[in-house]
Amino acid sequence: MAGYLGAKRRLSGGPSSDDGPNKRQSATTFATSTGRDSPVEEVVEFESNSDSSEDDDGSYQGDFQIEDSTSSQWQETITNVVKSVVSIQFTHVSNFDTETSIVSEATGFVVDAVRGLILTNRHVVGPGPFCGYAVFDNHEEAVVKPIYRDPVHDFGFLQFNPKDIKYMEVVQLELRPEAAQVGTEIRVVGNDAGEKLSILSGFISRLDRNAPDYGLLTYNDFNTEYIQAAASASGGSSGSPVVNSEGRAVALQAGGSSEASTDFFLPVYRPLRALQCIQKSQPITRGDIQVEWQLKPFDECRRLGLTSENEAIARKEFPKKIGLLVAELVLPQGPADSFIKEGDILISINGEPIATHVRVDEILDDNVGKTLKFVLQRGAKLIEHDIVIGDLHKITPSRYVEVAGASFNDLSYQVARCYCIPVKGVFVNDASGSFEFSPYEKNGWILDSVDDKPTPDLDTFVEVMKEIPDRVKISVQYRHVQDLNSENVHILYIERHWQSTFRMATRNDSTGLWDFTTLQDKALPPPSVEPQNAKFIDIPFDDDDKKGCSSLVRSFVHVRTILPVPVDSFPYRKERGHGIVVDSVNGYVLVSRRFVPHDMCDILLTFAESIDISAEVVFLHPNQNYAIVKYDPSLVLADVQTPKLSTQPLKRGDKAFFVGYNYNFRVVTDDVKVSATTSLNIPPSTVSPRYRGTNLECILLDSKVCQECDTGCLADRDGTIRAFWLTYFGETNPDLQTERMYRMGLDVTDVLDVLEELKAKQSVSPVRILDVEFAPISINQGRTRGVPKEWIARFEDVCNDEIKFLAVDRVAAREIGAEADVNPFKTGDIVLAVDGSIVKNMRDLKVMYRKEQLTFQVIRQKKEISLIVKTTDTSSINTSHVVFWCGTLLQAPHHGVRQISDKLHSGVYVTRKNSGGPGHQYGISTNSFITHVNDVETRDLDSFIKTIKDIPDNTYIKLRLVSSDNVPMAISVKTNYHYFPTSELKKNGEGHWDEVEH
Repeated sequence: MAGYLGAKRRLSGGPSSDDGPNKRQSATTFATSTGRDSPVEEVVEFESNSDSSEDDDGSYQGDFQIEDSTSSQWQETITNVVKSVVSIQFTHVSNFDTETSIVSEATGFVVDAVRGLILTNRHVVGPGPFCGYAVFDNHEEAVVKPIYRDPVHDFGFLQFNPKDIKYMEVVQLELRPEAAQVGTEIRVVGNDAGEKLSILSGFISRLDRNAPDYGLLTYNDFNTEYIQAAASASGGSSGSPVVNSEGRAVALQAGGSSEASTDFFLPVYRPLRALQCIQKSQPITRGDIQVEWQLKPFDECRRLGLTSENEAIARKEFPKKIGLLVAELVLPQGPADSFIKEGDILISINGEPIATHVRVDEILDDNVGKTLKFVLQRGAKLIEHDIVIGDLHKITPSRYVEVAGASFNDLSYQVARCYCIPVKGVFVNDASGSFEFSPYEKNGWILDSVDDKPTPDLDTFVEVMKEIPDRVKISVQYRHVQDLNSENVHILYIERHWQSTFRMATRNDSTGLWDFTTLQDKALPPPSVEPQNAKFIDIPFDDDDKKGCSSLVRSFVHVRTILPVPVDSFPYRKERGHGIVVDSVNGYVLVSRRFVPHDMCDILLTFAESIDISAEVVFLHPNQNYAIVKYDPSLVLADVQTPKLSTQPLKRGDKAFFVGYNYNFRVVTDDVKVSATTSLNIPPSTVSPRYRGTNLECILLDSKVCQECDTGCLADRDGTIRAFWLTYFGETNPDLQTERMYRMGLDVTDVLDVLEELKAKQSVSPVRILDVEFAPISINQGRTRGVPKEWIARFEDVCNDEIKFLAVDRVAAREIGAEADVNPFKTGDIVLAVDGSIVKNMRDLKVMYRKEQLTFQVIRQKKEISLIVKTTDTSSINTSHVVFWCGTLLQAPHHGVRQISDKLHSGVYVTRKNSGGPGHQYGISTNSFITHVNDVETRDLDSFIKTIKDIPDNTYIKLRLVSSDNVPMAISVKTNYHYFPTSELKKNGEGHWDEVEH
């Protein structure tokens, strides 16, 4: 297996990486077998062979070890070489082509100390936006910018300002590709984590290895020989110089096998030529005919048709070579298409015999745009063709487009050669937002048409997207490169108001940045919606007593939610389920908060699988796991019915008829009996706290059919609804990284007061809550904890089903600035009565929703006491302000955070961070609180914005944070407003979200 050794990736936990810098890191290696298999991730541990140390006075000592050699020559060589070697800490800012956004580290070395040029790998520089800095041997730091990445070969150049290095003499290494010979003793000098020097020894064993294959849909080098040696290099060493005893760089570390101690080095012939062009301010021309050549030994060439005469000539001309170049792949519509075929053996170019990739590169690079004569052997015949040499840079993407939350670039040579397709088309490098074709595959898609208009190239795609209004549905036709025979047609909802960016980024090798050009300020407004007809198909029943339930389907509506911003730590961007129309006259639908967790979203309702209209959130219950959304009923010309709602709660043993929608969104029915009605709380997710149902009185059913349905209802035979069947979002399984779902019933009587107020006033007053979680305990537990027998007797008299007490299980953290005694409950308090009424289940606590103050009788530490408790106004409990800063999403701690915290350290809470952003690169942890910026306290988002808005770009700032488990920390973060500008989303007085850019 072969693998990159240097783009060392920080391991991540959960939806985004939370790990800060560690002294010991795990490296991710992309391993592949000899064929073109899919990439396989293998995690390895890498520690360098030496340590950094400090003297007692704190001065740095660059200690190192040399393996298997004590010669003074090597000692002197390494002493000089390490002065040129740097650790590169970098981030690929965004997805581009085959590469995803990452934070990583690697190695490079100075090849021009005057101009500040560093040679490293192409998979380090990356094809897309890059930000990084180099750390020298004495731990001085210099910002680096990419000035060249080769279109094919695994090398690139970074540039730094030599004046930034003040305390050491920067040494440059000379590139000597011809000094690499079989048997040459070499050293690989690299860095691990920017602080430990690693020096590995070996001997060159081969000079003519074909380029290693790292798998599909990732970067691969080709059309070059690789050098092979056994040096056992590992993560973080990509880009290291491979030096001989004279201190010359004879090769560049590029990859290695994860199953053996074999390393693969790139010869530095082409890097040397590129360096000379840069030094002379000349363009680095790169020619190609879109043919992949493989070096085949003479015995295999004979089987492919090489004649004895031509073999004799080749062996005489190249006595040290073992074979010739054979066409492995010829891309359709390329310069060599119809001239060269797979299996052709390359004999000569323009009359010059050829046996190496290096010479082919030299000829093609010097003749871009010219016509050269190629002589090949096909079978027993020699054939000649005049072929025009193409420009490799022109088929290498240097721009990308962001629109509707997704990213696109021109199809690259890298992708085309993996699947033998023409180098043209629109490649989706980040299939997110409106263009999320699959939750599992984010790149590898090719767009054929958008809104029934062909999109053969990126410019055409841009023009098509300009004409598509916001909030409309369109059809797209697309394929995946791994299954090009399958054409897919999909209906997309275009959302360009939350994700309003429509811009093109173009690479600028002078500045090292990608320049952004806005292509359209705002999307065209959505077209007006006309009323539409639809027909419901009732549930067929043979049993007459169930026919009252046949029309319940007229009360169900399909709900699709688009959540472009991961507010409140909700992990999903798109949700689908069903809701129940509770008022068809005014257009109100009750839906689980599993599908509508907050109001920063777009909601589409589908009636009878026919009519699509939008809806908006009008009410979010803080405890009971349901939301109310509103649509315009005048747009639905269908027999939508408001079901009859019961006024009597269900009890254990009651029979009911279940109607619900399963995972295929098909209606199913079942006769059921209530197994239990129980008081409970949904377990919290400690990985990433978010909304969950609490203080619930739920209905449980022992039915396999019901557990397969996300939404449904329990009804009497005449169609009267007794309970709503809802999905409750539960905790995260950290091992499987999956979310647990609970499916239970919510009694209709628990929501009647809200529905009645909504119908009467067309609005709902914010409910009040006790910021406390209660959990049931048995009578035996209550007796042990001090409940008097008199109270036990009173409970036994009034409880008809389960006899239990409710005890305080958790007290939420008070809001910042709230009174210290706002919540007098303590964990462990056993509730006996509220306002004089016995509390036998969660339903008896409903009085809190409309009263400002309650009087409780509780048992605390075996004593009966009275508590006067003020309820919490939830008018401001929902998120109304978020900030995007340096690749992080900041907001006030939402209710899910308060529920599991004992203290809020700040009003600036890190909900999410982007992979590839400064927040990820410098180790800002999600689920943490930012308390200070440059030692200025940031109590809320407004004070945070006030503090950071005057800090210049590309400036280090000091952050003080407190983790979710109350551990304080301090880190430095370098701002990057070019790629990650600061912006805000704020809810205005009318309840709409406004965007503010800084």
